[in-house]
Amino acid sequence: MSDHPSTFSGKDMSSGKIEWGDGASLHLANDGAGVFDAAKALRRATLGELVRYVMMLPDAERRRYTIQKSGDHRLCYSEIAALAARDDYPG
Repeated sequence: MSDHPSTFSGKDMSSGKIEWGDGASLHLANDGAGVFDAAKALRRATLGELVRYVMMLPDAERRRYTIQKSGDHRLCYSEIAALAARDDYPG
């Protein structure tokens, strides 16, 4: 999951590899995004660190948060849980 989609000669060049060290930010799921989205970040860290942080929260709290990965993709709780379940997850 790189920061940007990559193509060369119209072929998908993405490796499917998760870049756990990419920059990311933690947000409330209902913070409204928008122009001031970056200012609404609750925490900034690597993708791997934020996945670990969310998964360490009590189960009832986890769905309150999203992770915005570099490249402007917001990960909802189901995506965060799927990342944490991967064999290559560094947590």
